[in-house]
Amino acid sequence: MSDDRIHADLDELAEAVGPRVVEWRHHLHRNPELSNREADTAKLIAAHLTELDLDEVRTGISGHGVVGLLRGGAPGDRVVALRADIDALPVKEDSGESFASTVVDEDYPGGPFPVSHACGHDGHTAMLMGAATVLAGVRERLPGTVLFVFQPAEEGAPVGETSGAREMIAQGACDDPVPTMAFGMHLGPLPTGHVGYRVGNQFGASCLVRIVLTGEQVHGSTPWMGVDPVPAAGAIMVGIGQLYRQVSAYDPVTVTIGHVEDVGRFNIVPGTITLWGTIRCAVEEDMGDVRKRLATMAEHTAAAYHCTAAVEYLQDVPAVHNRREWIDAVLPTVERVVGAGRAFESPPTLGYDDVSEFVNRYGGVYVMLGAQDSTLTDDGRIVPTPGGRGLVPNHNPRFYLDDSALATGVRLHCNVAWDHLSGRIAPGR
Repeated sequence: MSDDRIHADLDELAEAVGPRVVEWRHHLHRNPELSNREADTAKLIAAHLTELDLDEVRTGISGHGVVGLLRGGAPGDRVVALRADIDALPVKEDSGESFASTVVDEDYPGGPFPVSHACGHDGHTAMLMGAATVLAGVRERLPGTVLFVFQPAEEGAPVGETSGAREMIAQGACDDPVPTMAFGMHLGPLPTGHVGYRVGNQFGASCLVRIVLTGEQVHGSTPWMGVDPVPAAGAIMVGIGQLYRQVSAYDPVTVTIGHVEDVGRFNIVPGTITLWGTIRCAVEEDMGDVRKRLATMAEHTAAAYHCTAAVEYLQDVPAVHNRREWIDAVLPTVERVVGAGRAFESPPTLGYDDVSEFVNRYGGVYVMLGAQDSTLTDDGRIVPTPGGRGLVPNHNPRFYLDDSALATGVRLHCNVAWDHLSGRIAPGR
């Protein structure tokens, strides 16, 4: 059978499963679960994969991770891992969708938190469930093996817990068989149905920052009788703005404090304040230097206010690195799916994604799939479509997805998988 025939069959099957993909996405959107708490999401995934009569469905990997194994009926020794992340965010939704989340997690550490899929993982999960449906439908012709990897805790498990891509790999998710390629995509604010890619780092390196400032608790009316860590916290957050001047302006970095946690009330000088944040580096090798400079600044600033600062770096995530030979091999498949001129080199981002653990280890590609009302101009700019919902970044309460992009995502998974297993996407590693 010709490649054109199988590609047409894959596209036809993807179109047929499209309504179910949208239904799955809306269900997941209404019922989001935070990192390391994705129990019902995992049950839905496992039940569907079991219905498909895959060769094996593995559950409970790194918490709520699920892996489906599909062995093709045609000769072939390649193994493609298709990956989707399944967790949601502690974000109160304001998308206006009829299926918007109203979930609140009362028991999550640090909570209660409103919960929503403000990063598109509901779409990622639904698209991979659709791809499993399509590829299971052509299993007798499939020249190799597919791993459907549904990963928990991409947004980061609570501190003190383990999960995510690294832990899935450590627990053997991809040991038998070992992938010869990993592939995935992230939905976001690009024109619907367009694919953005980068040679090199598609996403930056990341780590979580915890700075614990310790003073001496006292009544708010007599601050001189204690040691107030609040001014030190403010000075550190201001000082972070000067770190950018200490590293090269040509290689972007960012240090963000996203959460300030204290112990006290309006009339109590707290004994401790904890700053939670993140470091992102476009060049992974810069991470050590930025960490050293942040620790030095925080410790000395705290000392100036007669406090102490303990700085910790947690949850390291390497950059997602798309090697040139993999991009060159995958682009013809991507362009066949999305159309000429709709795959473009996207600007760099300091977002992170621990899919890097799969792509960097096994080879492969990770791309951005557009799912918002916008247009790619001739000079490469992305502008909102007049009268549309605009461009809304991930993690924003108003984040939304255009459901019509989901079918494109299913087709990308299936066509990339087939082309790798059949040898069309097969750069040397």
